[in-house]
Amino acid sequence: MLLLSDKSKKLFDLQPIDDFIEGGKKTVPQTRKPSILVVGSVNMDLVLRTPRIPKSGESLIGEFYLYVPGGKGANQAVAAARLGASVTFVGRVGEDNHGVRLKEQFRKEGICTDFLKDDRENQTGLAVILLEETGDNRILVYPGANMAIDMNDVEGAFARDYDAVLLQLEVPRDVVVKACHLAREKNIPAILDAGPAQAFPLEQLAGLKILTPNETETCALTGIEVNTVEDAERAAKVLAEKSKAAFVVIKMGSKGAILYDNGHVEHFPAYRVRAVDTTAAGDAFTAAMAIHYVQHGDIREAIRYANAVGALTVTRMGAQPSLPISEEVELFLNNSIDNEQR
Repeated sequence: MLLLSDKSKKLFDLQPIDDFIEGGKKTVPQTRKPSILVVGSVNMDLVLRTPRIPKSGESLIGEFYLYVPGGKGANQAVAAARLGASVTFVGRVGEDNHGVRLKEQFRKEGICTDFLKDDRENQTGLAVILLEETGDNRILVYPGANMAIDMNDVEGAFARDYDAVLLQLEVPRDVVVKACHLAREKNIPAILDAGPAQAFPLEQLAGLKILTPNETETCALTGIEVNTVEDAERAAKVLAEKSKAAFVVIKMGSKGAILYDNGHVEHFPAYRVRAVDTTAAGDAFTAAMAIHYVQHGDIREAIRYANAVGALTVTRMGAQPSLPISEEVELFLNNSIDNEQR
């Protein structure tokens, strides 16, 4: 049984939101927090719980709904902050109530919002999430102000130094490419979470350190349907050839993750938990992997740590309310080791 502190419990309440070189690898000294720049989306999520996804032309009665903060970029920023990183966020929200509430949530998490701008012409991004009783979901996103992020927003943020840059595909493509190039110029590891699923010219992302799509996103990028670990292994090789990323990590949910590293493929099984809501699990995985990698320089240990964070995330409802703090992850890992030794 996993015991949580009062602080941890509060983080998971189901409420609407009221150069250090070691062995040739750049790592972060343990005396300071890793500094993470997130360039990405921030949305308000409308989560509607339903027994199942309705068929075409069918109406179902939902069980309940709630508003929670979300967006792939914002989820990764909050996950990184709760795991102990110093986080700066680049993005945009509308001048509306959702925007005000989302910015306030960032400040509560200790995230730097110097580069989170208000946009007068666009509404704050919105995601409508249909959540089944099994924990599976379907998501429809209205990007809104997220698509108004421009080069100036990104260039301003890069005036500061970071240990890693996290990117996703819910913002304009040219912004993603620009951020990746700026990271390369400053020798900062860039990690791309390739969601939502879409074709993308990976060849433009020279210098990418880690490319990490899920199964659906992998298919969109390669044309290879990923249903098994073997499928993922084949697709990972294609992704590595296209992107030239140092590492390709394919997230496979309950099947774990696949690592492609310079021609070597390795499978990392997932931790067994009871899934309640899979929303933001991939974002939590990406943030955790990035933090652990820049701290320790070991991609395999980073994936194992990220698997634990992702597993914890699916045991709670909502995107950001489900994201764990570092102390909880350590408890989970220690309990997992104890169970394996019995």
